[in-house]
Amino acid sequence: MLQKESNIKVTDNSGAKIVKIIGILGSKKKFYTIGDIVKVSVKKRYKNNLIKKGKISNALIIRVKKYFKRIDGSYISFGDNACILLNSKNEMRGTRIIGPVPRELIIKKYKKMFFVSKSIY
Repeated sequence: MLQKESNIKVTDNSGAKIVKIIGILGSKKKFYTIGDIVKVSVKKRYKNNLIKKGKISNALIIRVKKYFKRIDGSYISFGDNACILLNSKNEMRGTRIIGPVPRELIIKKYKKMFFVSKSIY
């Protein structure tokens, strides 16, 4: 589970390396998990990219270290906390996802991730 002020990796090719969670607008949630859309601020970025340091954007959390319970009763966990950046319409900003993506996100409403990710977990 993640909370405000957590630093997480960005696993798409949008240009950002590390972002910090600011929160969810209009929500009182204290902890965030897989599938939550959060507001983030870019802390580190790759050189020669359009995304600038300090830019505020939306992000979708796709991996967390804490275990996550699936509908069938099994638990999964990942080795890192990761997210992908979204644009203002909550569509993917990048064109590729590095690392596994849980299938719960693809079942929900993010079907494009099925085509751009290399592994579905």
